[in-house]
Amino acid sequence: MPIIVLFTDNPTADPGLRAAHMRDHLAFLQDHAGMISAAGPLTTEAGAGDGGLWVIEAEDFATAEALVRADPFWSTGLRHSHRVLHWRRVFHSNQGPD
Repeated sequence: MPIIVLFTDNPTADPGLRAAHMRDHLAFLQDHAGMISAAGPLTTEAGAGDGGLWVIEAEDFATAEALVRADPFWSTGLRHSHRVLHWRRVFHSNQGPD
């Protein structure tokens, strides 16, 4: 099932943590490319960091949750919270309605 994961960053986290763990985080995303079709940071209109988003394909919410918790960023304290949401795609510009 298609799932969206929305991450909220921890505003009190050491900014150096992201850079220190980015290589492992990107390798994790690549290693799980069969499930994670897109991932990236979210920013405000002013360009300030405001969390992140994953688009994944998982059997169920428990599988998605396990994937989130396996990410090297999870244990660093960079994430304040996250939401796992089922996504029902009704339109895709290359494929039309689902």
